[in-house]
Amino acid sequence: MSGDTERQIEALLFAAAGPLSHEDLAKRLPAGADVPAAIAALQATYEGRGVELACVAGRWRFQTAQDLAFLMTEEREEPRRLSKAAQETLAIIAYHQPVTRAEIESVRGVQASKGTLDVLLELGLVRMRGRRRTPGRPVTYGTTDAFLEHYGLAHLSDLPGVAEMKAAGLLSLDLPPGFNVPNPAGLGMPEEDPLGDDEAPEFHTDFLGEDDPAH
Repeated sequence: MSGDTERQIEALLFAAAGPLSHEDLAKRLPAGADVPAAIAALQATYEGRGVELACVAGRWRFQTAQDLAFLMTEEREEPRRLSKAAQETLAIIAYHQPVTRAEIESVRGVQASKGTLDVLLELGLVRMRGRRRTPGRPVTYGTTDAFLEHYGLAHLSDLPGVAEMKAAGLLSLDLPPGFNVPNPAGLGMPEEDPLGDDEAPEFHTDFLGEDDPAH
């Protein structure tokens, strides 16, 4: 029966429009199907192949092996690219979440334009999490499952740390004493309240064409 479960999961993941969780798979499989065991067996089967079974944001999908990504680079287009300001803002939100606009500006050292946050919200990489329990009740921002999927991360804890950033040349080797990279997965419960149903973000019509006033 385990072989049947593996084949069934393989078929579901192949045909799915997006990643599927254990719960998603169990709903479509016969009662009693051992989803975790079948997933583990499929991972072993596809290990080292051109297509691999990967966990992204707690869900499973088939994807091209990372070492073969260069084969697709010439045929894949990215019509909408994030500006430098948007990339910096996204990185700050990823590592410091839940974070307010004022806190983003404090880390970047410049004022955050509304268009920069709007592009991240509309692309689904960032979401409005809640309201901080401080005077003014500022909105807090955090990343989404789409962020994890886009960057191929299973969990926020997989974000690169200081060692990985140094190895990639993203951080200077001569860092000031006490420097560290925040770990969003290790933070305690945030002091925030969830947003109401009527508190939805509003977007500019064409924010990608706007220049960040800080640049």
